[in-house]
Amino acid sequence: MQDTSYAEGNKKIKDRLKFYGINEQSSNYIRDIITLINKEIGINKILSILLFGSQRAKTETSILSDCDLLIIFKDRVSNHHIKEMEKYFFALEIKHKFREYSDHLSKKILGVINQTTGIFISHFLTKRKYWEDTIFHKIFRVNKVFSYMFAPRNIVLGNILTNSSILYGDDLREEIRPKIQITIQEMFRSTVMNLMISFFSLAISFLKNLNSPKYQLEAIKWALKASNYYCFQDSVNLNKITERFVSFERSKSQRKAKRFFSEFLRLRKFPRNNMNFMIRCPIRIIKIHTKAILFKKLVKKTVRFRTRPKRIDPIIPDHRFPLSF
Repeated sequence: MQDTSYAEGNKKIKDRLKFYGINEQSSNYIRDIITLINKEIGINKILSILLFGSQRAKTETSILSDCDLLIIFKDRVSNHHIKEMEKYFFALEIKHKFREYSDHLSKKILGVINQTTGIFISHFLTKRKYWEDTIFHKIFRVNKVFSYMFAPRNIVLGNILTNSSILYGDDLREEIRPKIQITIQEMFRSTVMNLMISFFSLAISFLKNLNSPKYQLEAIKWALKASNYYCFQDSVNLNKITERFVSFERSKSQRKAKRFFSEFLRLRKFPRNNMNFMIRCPIRIIKIHTKAILFKKLVKKTVRFRTRPKRIDPIIPDHRFPLSF
């Protein structure tokens, strides 16, 4: 009876999965993920599976791209079950080459940092109640203090809403859209968080086995994504975003910015240790966020000016005295 139910669940998975043309590596990873869930707790416990990030935007995929999945379970699934399944998820990430296995102490420490911040993690498991209440650290299973102090929570959630596809189940994105309010405080958090990642990358750059350039590239990517969403609340590809931020520069500085972003896009496709690029990243992160804040301020000022009612001089009627009624 259990085997029949498991087989029916697998057939249901096959019939309802929507892959939207993503690459074979990600497709196989997702199939294994859902088969695992079906085996452990049953496919009926899943409410929704979202694919977001660079794997969805096919033009952005690179050797550094992971496969970002957000899996929303029904509330009756226990936290114990979710934690138990997560062990197998890590194994599947290694199997499908989204995570590198190593016994080296430095890489184990790096793995803990990744888990704490959510960087280079390919799966996020949560419950509907956490999703509906937009409890960031419960949705992404990251450190609560870190997420409260440094994570641009609404910008991250807003990016997911505009740059995600439903692979399986219900579309729950509209449930939280009204709660996403983007403020300038989000940009300050984004600046600090990406600077922390950038300086961390520089600090470990002497350890060749830790692949520090990928953290620097991730910091620039998320600085661009967050700042672009703050300005435009859309989710275009990185090529378009870099064009926008080059245009924000003064004419004398545009060539320099264009060189930096061209090198950034090149390194995403062909990563290598470019110390000259890495040293320039912290300043560029500050510039990206500053330009975004100034742009948004200018837009608000322009909108206020255009919508301000025109001054109309009062019309004084030509009365004749005494007034007659």
